[in-house]
Amino acid sequence: MTSAAPPRLTVVVMTRDRWPDLSSTLPRHEGPVILVDNGSTDGTPELVRGHFPHVEVVELGRNHGSVARNIGAERARTPYVAFADDDSWWAPGALAMAAEVLDAHPRLAVLAGRMLVGAEERPDPICAMMADSPLGRDPDLPGPSVLGFLACGAVVRRDAYLAAGGFDDVVFFMGEEERLALDLAALGWGLAYVDRVVAHHHPSPARDSVARQARAARNRLLTTILRRPWRVVLAAVVEDLRAGRAGRMAVRQAAVRLPKALRQRRRLPPEVEAARRLLDLPTHPRVGTP
Repeated sequence: MTSAAPPRLTVVVMTRDRWPDLSSTLPRHEGPVILVDNGSTDGTPELVRGHFPHVEVVELGRNHGSVARNIGAERARTPYVAFADDDSWWAPGALAMAAEVLDAHPRLAVLAGRMLVGAEERPDPICAMMADSPLGRDPDLPGPSVLGFLACGAVVRRDAYLAAGGFDDVVFFMGEEERLALDLAALGWGLAYVDRVVAHHHPSPARDSVARQARAARNRLLTTILRRPWRVVLAAVVEDLRAGRAGRMAVRQAAVRLPKALRQRRRLPPEVEAARRLLDLPTHPRVGTP
């Protein structure tokens, strides 16, 4: 009797205090699942172990933000890792298709899938931006080249992801994808949008607070400080200060994290910076920041 082939892909789920969502989404994941808990206080780890014993649970004890995904990827024993949030999941068969695409394209480090949002399954607007990427399409990649993505709709080549440092504790969470995308490109890896690989996301409808807007703007600014020329940083600061209350909050919050950002700052290779400048055009806002 021929033994079953080992799995090619692990799903890494990052969560914190979202057991009601997990009870619905965890049964939808295919293949090995690692759940990394960012210090839940609602009993999530125990509930997952009790209801889903096949899921490997990693308790961090406190909130590590998006760095939690790094810990899950390090624990994975497969060449590819698909990320999911507690309120997202991959369509049936999507991950098997993603593994085949990654097998066929050895330079591909990030496969950015098509995200369908809510019960009405409307395409996330960011998907249209990725499909219409001004970066074109390299012949050795399976779709348009991108320098950003949505983490809960992405499948990564594990070794490339870890070699680029994964997500970082400067940006922490929300819009964390861009710095990683830039660093992968700097290492020569490709990132591409593949619309036939589909994920679903059912986010909470209450997401447009000033605090959330400020956090998104703060993280855009921090990413700029981490990798872009100083003239671009200055322009971003001026833009945020002119953007109202959320923008001013963003600059103040970024200032608190500035010492850590400066310690990790490094310039991109000229060709990557040139590609990134194409995304500064008003018609192509940064992908990866909801």
